[in-house]
Amino acid sequence: EAVQPLTRKVFDQLPHTMRSMSVYGKTIVLTGAARGLGNYMARACAEAGAKNIVIFDANQELGDESAAELHDKTGLPVSFFKVDVRDGAAINAAVEEVVERYGAPDVLVNSAGIADSNIKAETYDPAMFRRLIDINLTGSFLMSQAVGRAMMAAGKPGSIILVASMSGSIVNYPQEQSCYNASKAGVIQLGKSLAAEWAKYDIRVNCISPG
Repeated sequence: EAVQPLTRKVFDQLPHTMRSMSVYGKTIVLTGAARGLGNYMARACAEAGAKNIVIFDANQELGDESAAELHDKTGLPVSFFKVDVRDGAAINAAVEEVVERYGAPDVLVNSAGIADSNIKAETYDPAMFRRLIDINLTGSFLMSQAVGRAMMAAGKPGSIILVASMSGSIVNYPQEQSCYNASKAGVIQLGKSLAAEWAKYDIRVNCISPG
């Protein structure tokens, strides 16, 4: 099914507040967007009139397929970069290439993440915990840092969105997922802290917490 991006005519008719918050004409970087929630958000950005969609994901095959499919449905430029959000050097290199192609990103959506449930805390493998934190929390920080630097260097305002979870604020008992909950609580506090630090650069940082 084809996706019809927002047109300039419709954008110009939107109220000022909606135009000021719109992604129309902007370059959007989304992590974990080869599938799942990130992929749906990439499609939504295309429908809202984004100029360039950039997908970062660790899965080469799915990333290539998703980028090609979204391009075919929208006609928009859609780029894919194979990036593991735990790898700071790979992130920095990919963001530099994005800047060379399109200029500094306008929006970053940190959607890459993994979940677990029904694993008792007393039996949880420490290596699994480190992996969970590295992807969910450290990955969000490294991506935000790299894109935030690019926005600052360009002297342009921007928006960074972190995908947390309601589990970062409440305990969904009887689900046994203490480590996942802790990772998402960290994402929420990271978002609050970056918002406070980077407001002076006109970089807005928000968290969303899906159920």
